[in-house]
Amino acid sequence: MISKRKKSGRDVNGVLLLDKPAGLTSNDVLQMVKRLFDARKAGHTGSLDKPATGMLPICFGEATKFTSYLLNADKYYSTRCQLGAETTTGDAEGEITVTQNVPVFSEKDIASVLTRFHGVIQQIPPMHSSLKHKGQRLYKLAYKGIEVERKPRPVTIHSIKFVGLVEDHLDLEVHCSKGTYIRTLVEDIGKDLGCGAHIWQLIRTGVSDFSRNQMVSMDKLAELSIKGQNFLDEVLLPVDSIIKAMPEVTLVDSVSHYLENGQAVIVPHAPTAGMLRIYNENHDFIGVGEVLDDGRIAPRRLVNL
Repeated sequence: MISKRKKSGRDVNGVLLLDKPAGLTSNDVLQMVKRLFDARKAGHTGSLDKPATGMLPICFGEATKFTSYLLNADKYYSTRCQLGAETTTGDAEGEITVTQNVPVFSEKDIASVLTRFHGVIQQIPPMHSSLKHKGQRLYKLAYKGIEVERKPRPVTIHSIKFVGLVEDHLDLEVHCSKGTYIRTLVEDIGKDLGCGAHIWQLIRTGVSDFSRNQMVSMDKLAELSIKGQNFLDEVLLPVDSIIKAMPEVTLVDSVSHYLENGQAVIVPHAPTAGMLRIYNENHDFIGVGEVLDDGRIAPRRLVNL
């Protein structure tokens, strides 16, 4: 019998809101952070392109059980668009394919175009994306010069704010649903402006309820790692911070015992529907439960902290 080798590293639990630097892939920084923390288990929630910077939530240990909540959450971006040029990749990394003169736009002109992109819109995913076609990532096909048909997908632009226009650089702030490709959004805006556009700079400023002032840079992590791993652990947010928008219930210990053993329980005065954060009498996070049709709360995802 061949035994499985136990993963090396510490049992680290929590969420790091990393300020991803430019020039590295999301997986690059994940592996670097995992080594700094000497963590046994870690994963990121939603890739950022190599040139992009900003919020990349990294979940450690028990927090990885809830990554889907961040993957499916709304995202916030700040982007600088270069007007007058289209590129092969939709960003500054690609080769310029088309150049056009940029008219003199007023703020009203820009606002008029941006209103067309509010709400639910259809986007064709870019070839330079991590989506798969017959088992292969699209960006790998793109690097080989292969282009395949992609079907439009609905995404939601909750808001798109004009920030400024300096020469040919248009600055925007976007609040959007999961699955939104900002490079595609910028290209489409450029087409509607009649001059073409691509991303010059992209920063993810928020994910779900997390804001940019909570982010920690790689430089800060390196500085803390010299002091010791306990200093690194102090910058982690608790596991339940991922789902803080979810209603919560507190169970007395006699009831939490049954729920932790997989049984649905009755909780007086609890919400009557939906998913819930569940805590014991000491307000220790137990996990996520769901209200059943009969009013009982069933465990759906429990933690071992």
